[in-house]
Amino acid sequence: MCGIVGYIGKRDVAPLLLEGLQRLEYRGYDSAGIVVTSPKTAGLKMVKAKGRVRDLEAKVPARFKGTTGIAHTRWATHGAPSDVNAHPHMSADHKVALVHNGIIDNASDLRKRLEAEGVEFLSETDTEVLTHLIARSEAETLEEKVRHALRAVEGTYGIAVMHADFTDRIVVARNGSPVVLGIGEKEMFVASDVAALVAHTRQIVTLDDGEMATLKADDFRTYTTEGTRTTAEPTTVEWEAESYDMGGHDTYMHKEIHEQADAVDRVLRGRIDDRFSTVHLGGLNLDARDARAVRRVKILGCGTSYHAGMIGAQMIEELARIPADAEPASEFRYRNAVVDPDTLYIAVSQSGETYDVLAAVQELKRKGARVLGIVNVVGSAIAREADGGMYVHAGPEVCVVSTKCFTNTTVAFGLLALHLGRTRDLSVRDGKRIIEGLRKLPEQISEILKQEEEIKELAEQFADARSMLFIGRVRGYPVAREASLKLKEVSYIHAEAYPASELKHGPLALIEPALPTVAIVPDDDLLEKNRAAMEEIKARSGKILAVAHQEQEKADHTIVVPKNEDELDPILMGIPLQLLAYHTALALGRDIDKPRNLAKSVTVE
Repeated sequence: MCGIVGYIGKRDVAPLLLEGLQRLEYRGYDSAGIVVTSPKTAGLKMVKAKGRVRDLEAKVPARFKGTTGIAHTRWATHGAPSDVNAHPHMSADHKVALVHNGIIDNASDLRKRLEAEGVEFLSETDTEVLTHLIARSEAETLEEKVRHALRAVEGTYGIAVMHADFTDRIVVARNGSPVVLGIGEKEMFVASDVAALVAHTRQIVTLDDGEMATLKADDFRTYTTEGTRTTAEPTTVEWEAESYDMGGHDTYMHKEIHEQADAVDRVLRGRIDDRFSTVHLGGLNLDARDARAVRRVKILGCGTSYHAGMIGAQMIEELARIPADAEPASEFRYRNAVVDPDTLYIAVSQSGETYDVLAAVQELKRKGARVLGIVNVVGSAIAREADGGMYVHAGPEVCVVSTKCFTNTTVAFGLLALHLGRTRDLSVRDGKRIIEGLRKLPEQISEILKQEEEIKELAEQFADARSMLFIGRVRGYPVAREASLKLKEVSYIHAEAYPASELKHGPLALIEPALPTVAIVPDDDLLEKNRAAMEEIKARSGKILAVAHQEQEKADHTIVVPKNEDELDPILMGIPLQLLAYHTALALGRDIDKPRNLAKSVTVE
């Protein structure tokens, strides 16, 4: 959520910051702002606007020059979207300007204290509290002022601070919300996401929680919030700026759906071991003896990552014969769960920064658990906190709703399940069978995507539905869950997912001609059970769209997908439903890449 961009160097800073904000628009926001200065100008100059970055750009005057600046896109938490509530926030003496991602939990108490001391607040935000705390600090350096203010703060933050008396620097800090430094030639950058940096530098430093940094044009240094110096070695970003462009597509979602064949090829590349019918996953830091000692697997994620974890849990149970289940990380971290030393915990997050997942990982580590991470972003917080893990190599995913990262995550779970299975009792023959299935996936995904025009026609028929029901059994149920979520996220049509076996236990009351049902019908040992569920719906005049491996007589329409191995079929069956959600939203004129009320990376509770 929200986006931070900052720069210090010799270039005209405003155009550079506005470009960076545009690259962060996918994260979700409702207002934007910018503040600039330079050693040759007096004071800080600020412009803020409710709405999109283009609205901010229209308000920036021609004579808005500077060589140092910070900018922000805000997603409202405290206070409605408005010019006043937009970031940056400035102190009453106009000397301190600050941008902030996260939530200050004790903002209300601090606000009351400051008001009693005579401070007048302009906004409803929690962030303004921190601005005044920094301005009122009597410390001599900007670093000490920020450090002093942060001692009073409880909550999460990623901040960048400028001061009119210290125009040669930007001070940044992180606790629970991403802060990434970009290292240039006699210029430095800061952002909440590498997407804002890759057009200018691929050398980055990612701050850890409890870490701060001072950026000057020709240097940077990192240290803890207590002031102890830390060592930060820049790493090279894998993706170039072109990876964040639309590449001829009308939306990022459409582009990312069509990138899935290549993305799956990347997650498989270099990991398959034909000699032993297994896979190489050295990043797990889990040797054969450790793997055999695992008695249970618990997978934690939120939203789409949780659904990928549900598919992963089934594959692990089927291939490795280890009890496995998935749970929303947002629930797990609050229920005082029993942490078993024989359980392997797996944290799943596209960004690697999802706050609920990160908090669960930190709690598990505190209790001595072994935690693996399955993430897309190299060097992200979860990747660094975990004992080991896998990168899914989906590439940058810009659309708020996840498509290719979901698919690559399920494939990564297939690799993990195969690895655990071959370490235990999965035969060489079954190992070869799964490897052959994994290798087929890219070509089969391309085959599915060739049906786009047919799926578009179906979507246009469903666009006037007020609600839709998605059903599936066992392997099909997580697919139904994810497809239901996709439709809700991007089209705003209400949708629910149920196990097909639960129809008789309540949902049949909803069936009528106006409620379409999407049925996930893999050609496995539950085929006849799924057909019986469709019979129940047809007997009540319900309309059915089936996703199946062969035409279904009881369905009004069938999207036929290629057959793979039973265990891997769920990876493919969700892809046509991504297209269904996309084209339904397109028919309804939705803002597909930036759905209302949503953000790409949920870095607050």
